[in-house]
Amino acid sequence: MKAISLFLFSAALVCAQPIGFGIKGGLPMTDFLDAASNQNFHFDTTTNRYIIGPMVELRLPFGLGVEVDALYRHFGYSSFSSTSGITATITDARTSGSAWEFPLLAKYKFKGIPLVRPYVEAGVSWNHLTGLTQAVTTTIANVTHSSSTSNPTELNQETTRGFVMGAGVDIKALFIHITPEIRYTRWGAKHFIDPSGLLNSNQNQGEFLIGLTF
Repeated sequence: MKAISLFLFSAALVCAQPIGFGIKGGLPMTDFLDAASNQNFHFDTTTNRYIIGPMVELRLPFGLGVEVDALYRHFGYSSFSSTSGITATITDARTSGSAWEFPLLAKYKFKGIPLVRPYVEAGVSWNHLTGLTQAVTTTIANVTHSSSTSNPTELNQETTRGFVMGAGVDIKALFIHITPEIRYTRWGAKHFIDPSGLLNSNQNQGEFLIGLTF
């Protein structure tokens, strides 16, 4: 009976905690892709310099909390290669897609001055690619062929998981919480690995983010 009473009390305590809904966005501090060139092959990236999406925060007692985000970014890259000779070949490939990042974070807020509380956070995150499309144009002896694919040869994994940690400040202004923070993610695997070694996903990710929750 005591165990049941304790369980019901704990459930009621959790349900009574305020839940914040809002939006989080910011700027990546690292490139999503690393690109390079050699004598016959050239990669170039066109990743957008922003990240944005909804967030939910469960505010628990004693400065604890749990946050879940769904952060979106768009990326793209192109490659160009050429060979000379009797059957000279030129290949131009353009790839675009979206990456969705889903961090699940445990947070601890320190006691600070009124309405301003520094915090630290740590947890896990999943990153999933969507809408991946590669358009390829190949010209051989002045004859051009076009094709497209959703599975380019340099694709290694559509989904990867990583460890996240960060720190920031929770500023309460009337009924809005403003949370600027710095966040670091170490991904366990690369989304892209080019056989030539000229294109790779960055496994170390830094972000400056600002959240607005109600």
